Amino acid sequence: MTTRPGLPLAGWLARLEQLHPSTIDLGLDRVRRVRDALGLNPDFPLIIVGGTNGKGSTCATLEAILGAAGYTTGLYTSPHLLRYNERVRIAGSEASDADLVAAFEKIDAARGDTSLTYFEFGTLAAMQQFIDAGVDVAILEVGLGGRLDAVNVFDADVAIVTSVDLDHMDYLGDTREQIGYEKAGIYRAGRPAVCADPAPPASLIEQARRIGADLRCVERDYSAQREADRWTYRGPELAWPDLPLPAMAGAFQMRNAAAALASLEAVRGRLPVDAAAIRTGLSAVQVPGRFQRIAHKPDVILDVAHNPEAARALAATLREQPVPGRTLAVVGMLADKDAAGVFAALQHEIDAWWTCRPDSPRAQDATALATLLRVHAGKAPVRVQPNVNAALAEARSAACEDDRILVFGSFYTVAAVLDHAATQQ
Repeated sequence: MTTRPGLPLAGWLARLEQLHPSTIDLGLDRVRRVRDALGLNPDFPLIIVGGTNGKGSTCATLEAILGAAGYTTGLYTSPHLLRYNERVRIAGSEASDADLVAAFEKIDAARGDTSLTYFEFGTLAAMQQFIDAGVDVAILEVGLGGRLDAVNVFDADVAIVTSVDLDHMDYLGDTREQIGYEKAGIYRAGRPAVCADPAPPASLIEQARRIGADLRCVERDYSAQREADRWTYRGPELAWPDLPLPAMAGAFQMRNAAAALASLEAVRGRLPVDAAAIRTGLSAVQVPGRFQRIAHKPDVILDVAHNPEAARALAATLREQPVPGRTLAVVGMLADKDAAGVFAALQHEIDAWWTCRPDSPRAQDATALATLLRVHAGKAPVRVQPNVNAALAEARSAACEDDRILVFGSFYTVAAVLDHAATQQ
């Protein structure tokens, strides 16, 4: 191990990508050793959020509500869209290059001969920054799974599993039962454990019971009831009526918001919030790449949906918000994703398709994606372009003002559009 003083953030990130022989190496022993060497023992409450989909939205909702209540929040999420700094936020602001570099230097000096993956290094660096900043509460998003994810070296005061569906099957298993067990690994004995999946696998329920977690399930222990353009949260002991609908589009966002409120109810002794803070947070929260509209006439909508569950939610949102014209789709996906399941979920909502290859070594070839799509797209035409922005440009040329263009399938796909848009300003 050699510390690299004076290395800029870009240099550190390039170095972190080369430090460990594999990008993903699930397990907690190495991370624990470095955590202990650093003495990372947070004394503030931790909220850990796992799940197949909805993690980012739930984390952002918690950050917005707790920030409105006056708390100094720490938020750790992944992946990022444009800048690594997006992954670490303190009091609602992205971490600076200097603070990230200082944390990386501390991790590097403490780890000795222990090798860490890019994500493991970043997780410890985020916690180091939260401790240094003296935050009141930290919200940590699980990277992959839960039980063996680096975030799980820290004990959650309340843990949330937003949903359980098929994704990352090479690492987590190929059934909801297997995946549910992995995601329930963030639950802790005697502590609140929220499950926002309306039909959780038995493995999740059993794991929570086995360790003695205080499991709180949606539609059993807490609920969200919509009333026109408002909704009411009802929990085991509290109710918050007359809430604004979440600012983010999609009926499923109310379920994510209810999970956030269930977790806040569970830790209200340490982190009390009032109805005013909840209403302010719900009205303000936004997350880039979640049904994000970046242009009008025609509308251009970006969404990071990349698995069948997310695609079903996206299809429902498209139906909730119809347009006079057609819906055209630009799709680029990674090769390890269930593209067939995604296309099956969306085939009735899309009038024409463009496939492309996002900028990732793990990306699916655009022609192969088109071949698969033609099996699932019915009679909708399918065209191929080499990259995301070429596909979007051709879709825009084909679109009328009353149409809309959906760009989706991967964080890399959405990032390409946002990055291109930033260079045009």
